[in-house]
Amino acid sequence: MYLNCKTFFSLRYGTMHAEMLVEKAHALGIGSLALTNINMTSDAWEFVELCHKHAIKPILGLECRNKNDFKYILLARNQQGWYAINNFLSEHLQQEIPFPDQAPVIPHTFVIYAWGSRMPETLAAHELIGIKPWERNKLFRIDTLAIRDKLVILQPVTFQDEEYFELHRLLRAVDQNILISQLMPEMAGHPAEQFVHPAKMVEHFADYPHIVQNTVEIMEACQVEMDVTPHIPRNKKHFTGSVEGDRAKLRELAMEGMYYRYGDDHEEALHRIEKELAIIAQMDFEAYFLITWDIIRYAQQQGFFYVGRGSGANSIIAYCTKITDVDPIELDLYFERFLNPSRSSPPDFDIDFSWRDRDHIIQYVFDTYGKDYTALLGTVTTFQTNAIIRELGKVYGLPKKEIDKILENGFHIQLEADDIHRKIAHYCDLMDRKPAFPNHLSIHAGGILISEAPIHHYCTTYLPPKGFVTAQLDMWQAERIGLYKFDILSQRGLGHIRDAIDIIKENRHVDIDIHNVKAFQIDTRVKNNLATVNTIGCFYIESPAMRQLLLKLRCDNYLSLVAASSIIRPGVAQSGMMKEYVQRYRYPDKVEYLHPVIEELLKETFGIMVYQEDVIKVAHRFAGLELADADTLRRAMGGKYRESNHFKQIEERFFENCAARGHSLQVTQEVWRQIASFANFSFSKAHSASFAVESYQSLYLKTYFPAEFMVAVINNFGGFYNRELYFRELQKTGVTLHPPCINNSDYSTNIKGRDVYVGLIHIEGLEQLLAERILADRLAYGPFTHLENFTSRITPGPEQLEILIRIGCFNFTGHTKKELLWKSSLLVKSKETNNTHSLPLFGSTTVDCELPTLAYHAHEDAFDEIDLLGFPLQSPFSVLQHQQNTYMPAREFGKHVGLPVTTLGYLVTTKFLRSSKGEPMCFGTFLDKEGAFVDTVHFPDSLRQYPFQKGGFYVLQGKVAKEHDVVTLEINKMWKIGYFEDKKA
Repeated sequence: MYLNCKTFFSLRYGTMHAEMLVEKAHALGIGSLALTNINMTSDAWEFVELCHKHAIKPILGLECRNKNDFKYILLARNQQGWYAINNFLSEHLQQEIPFPDQAPVIPHTFVIYAWGSRMPETLAAHELIGIKPWERNKLFRIDTLAIRDKLVILQPVTFQDEEYFELHRLLRAVDQNILISQLMPEMAGHPAEQFVHPAKMVEHFADYPHIVQNTVEIMEACQVEMDVTPHIPRNKKHFTGSVEGDRAKLRELAMEGMYYRYGDDHEEALHRIEKELAIIAQMDFEAYFLITWDIIRYAQQQGFFYVGRGSGANSIIAYCTKITDVDPIELDLYFERFLNPSRSSPPDFDIDFSWRDRDHIIQYVFDTYGKDYTALLGTVTTFQTNAIIRELGKVYGLPKKEIDKILENGFHIQLEADDIHRKIAHYCDLMDRKPAFPNHLSIHAGGILISEAPIHHYCTTYLPPKGFVTAQLDMWQAERIGLYKFDILSQRGLGHIRDAIDIIKENRHVDIDIHNVKAFQIDTRVKNNLATVNTIGCFYIESPAMRQLLLKLRCDNYLSLVAASSIIRPGVAQSGMMKEYVQRYRYPDKVEYLHPVIEELLKETFGIMVYQEDVIKVAHRFAGLELADADTLRRAMGGKYRESNHFKQIEERFFENCAARGHSLQVTQEVWRQIASFANFSFSKAHSASFAVESYQSLYLKTYFPAEFMVAVINNFGGFYNRELYFRELQKTGVTLHPPCINNSDYSTNIKGRDVYVGLIHIEGLEQLLAERILADRLAYGPFTHLENFTSRITPGPEQLEILIRIGCFNFTGHTKKELLWKSSLLVKSKETNNTHSLPLFGSTTVDCELPTLAYHAHEDAFDEIDLLGFPLQSPFSVLQHQQNTYMPAREFGKHVGLPVTTLGYLVTTKFLRSSKGEPMCFGTFLDKEGAFVDTVHFPDSLRQYPFQKGGFYVLQGKVAKEHDVVTLEINKMWKIGYFEDKKA
C-alpha cells in the first residue's frame, strides 16, 4: 500500500531522510515499503540496507515528473527491472528529454498511473492505476471488480506530519522561486501524504477488499535482490582479465620499477615490495593499482605532468610504478597507513594533473573502460544555515536588507516581534538538523567510478554541464555500495610546471626530467633559493606565512620542507605546536624526550608528533600494537571510529602493552594524551612529502629557468597572489616586458628569447572572439603592416579598436597613441558598411592627415595600462608623484628592531583573521620601492583605527619586530596615498 514513499532526495520536495522513513514504517508495523523518489535514485542502497535492518521488505522504484507534472510511478519487479529503470531515467536526464505521457515498455517493471489519466481497458498487463485514499469517492458507480487487477492503493508518503507539511510547502516555494502565498496546490503534495497505520488504510478501503488484495499481490511480486553486505567491492575486478594475470603484471611492474628507483640490488626495497604484494593480494587490490598505473602510463605518453599524492605515497609499489615520486624508505613511511587488512574500505590514490589536461585524462578513462561502466562521482550540495535563512526570507517576502540584518545579527525575537521571524527561525532549525537537507547534486572534485557490472546496476547517471556522465551518488553512498573512487584531480600548480617544461623546450631547446627530484634536492642553487625563500610562484611555498616559516626553520633540505608542509596547517599553528616545533628545531640540544623509545622514534621531529604516521610509529613501537591496529587508532583519533567498541579495545590494549613493556603509567598517559590532542589536526607525512616534491619541482624550474617559469605561472592565472606580482617577479629575471602587440602577442603571454609579450587575454574589455579573429588572421595572412591594414582585414568596432590602441598594440607603427586614435576615427567610419572579414585584394593604403601637435605625458601609458590591465607594466613607484626618498627600505629594518620606522609600501595581499579574543586583525604584505617584501601585522586596535582601503600605496608607521630571522612591522598608523598625492597625513 505504501508504493510511493519519498525521502529528502526528492529534492526540495520530501522532508525525511531514509532512516527516519524506515524507522517510522517499522514503528507502525509496516512490512513492505517502496522508495520512489522524484527523478532520483541516490539513496536506494541505503534504503534497502535500512529495510533489511528493520525486517521490512524493500521495493525500489521511481516517480517520474516533468517539473510539477506527475506522469507515473515505476516499480522494479527484480534486479533487471531496477537496472532498466536506471537506464530509462539516465537516458532522459542525460538527453534532457521530458517523460512521455505513457511510459514505454520497461522490462521487469510495473507502471502506476494516476486515477483519471488512463482508461483501464487501455492498460497493458504491467500497467496499473493508483487510487489515493482521498480519491475513494471517484470509485462511486465504478465496477471495480471488473478491473480489480488494474487498481492499487497509492498512499504517498512525503513528510512526517502537519509541521513538516508546511516545511514541504516552503521547499516547493523555494524550488519555484516564488512567495509562499503564490504557491498553487498543484505545485505541492496533498496534506495527507503521511504514514497511515496499515489497519486504518485497510479500513479506508473496506468496501474494496479486492483493491487491497491486488495491492498486496503487486508488492509481493516485487523482489529486490541487492546484496547490501558491507564493503563488497564492486569496482572493476581485473585489469588483465584474471586474478593471476593481475598479480603477475603488478609484480613485473614493481620489479622493473625497483631497478629504476633503487638499482639492481636493494634488499630493503625488495623486502617491502614482497610484503606489499602479499597485502594487496590478500585484499584483491591489484586491479586498483594497475588501473591507476594505466592512467599514469597514458599521461606519460601524452607528455602530461602529474603528481601522485596522498596516503598512496606510503607504498613502495606506487613509487616503483611511478604513481608517486615519494620514496617511502627514505621517509620511513608505513604501507599500513595506505592499505591494511583491518581497513573496512580500500583507500584511493590522489592523482593531480594540470587543469588543462584533466579532462583529457577523464576522457581516456571513459574510452578505455567503457561508458557503460564509468561515471564521475557526484556530490550532494546541502542547504547551509545562511542559505536556508536567505531562501526562507525570500519565500516569506522579506526585503533583502532585512534578511541581511538577520544574517548579520541573528534572530532577536521579542514577544511583539514579527511572526515571520519566528517562522524562519523555526523552519531553519528543522532543516539545519543532521543529516543536512540535500539541495542539489553536483560533481565530486575528482572522483571517477569504474564498475565491474554496468554502472546502471547500481545507480542512475546524468549529464551536468561538465560534459561527462555523472553518478547520482555521493562518496558515502558509493562506498556503501562498494564502489571506490579513483581520484583524478586538477591543480594550477601542476599547470605551472607542465607549461614551464613546454616553454623551456621551445625557448631554450632543453628537455627536463622533472621526476628526477632527488637531484633537485641536493642542487646547491635550489637549496640556496629555498633558504632565502626566493619562492614566488612555487607550489605551497610562496605564501607569506610559508615564507616566514621557512626562514624560521632555516629550511634548505627535503626533510625540513616535508615537516614545514605539515606544521603550516591551521590546526597545528593554532594549537601552538608550530611555535614549539620551531623552538625545538632551532635549539635541539634543549629538547627533553619523554622516553628513550620516543627519542628514537621522533628524533627527526624533535619529540613532536608532526605526522599521522608518527601516531602509527609510536603505537606500534612504543606500545607494541600491530601495525593494522595502530592505523585503526590513527583513524579513530580523527573521530571516525572514536565511539566504537573496537577503538576502546585498542585503547585498553595500548595501556596494557605499555605496562607490560615497563613504561610508567605517567609516561604512558602523557604519550596517549599527545596522540589524542594531536589527532584533530594531524596530517599525513606522505601528503606532506608529495607537496614537498612538487615544491622542489617548481623551485628547480624557477632557479634555472626563472623567466620561462614565471610566464607559465602567469598563463595559469597565478597562484597565491594576484597576477601583478607575478609580472613584477618576471621583470626581476631581466627580460624585456612588452605591452600587448597585435603582431607579437598570443592569447596567452609568450616569451621569445628575452622578450616577453603580454597576452591579449589580460586586456580588460577586449572581446575574446575579436582576439581569436586577430590571431587567426595573422596566422593565415601574416603580420599586420599598419593600422589601416589591420582595420581593413579585421574591421573592429570603434570601442574595441580604441582599447587595442590605448594598450599599445600598435606601438610598432611608430605613431603615438593620440595620432593612432585620430586616424582610427576616420578608418572605422569608412568601414562601417563593410563587416566582412577578408584580405583586401590590392592591400590597404595609409590615411594621410595633418595632425596638430598633441601634448604627451610620460605617465599616460602607465595609466592606460592601469585602466586596461589593472596595473602598470613599469614599476608603480616610478609612476607615483610623491617624495619617496624619506622612507626606510625593508633591507634596513633589521638594524632597527624594537624601534619605530616609517616606510612606503605597495599593497600585495592581506590575510584577515581573529585574535585570541575574537577581534578582527590582519597580516599584510607590501612591496617597497626596491621590490622587497614588507610583512606587516595589524593588531585589532590598529586595524580598527586604520583600516585597509583596497590596493595601492600606503605610508606605514610601526615598530620593527624580529622572531627567528623573520622581520615584521607592527603597524600603529597607516594611510593611503594616490599616484599624485604628494603629502602626508
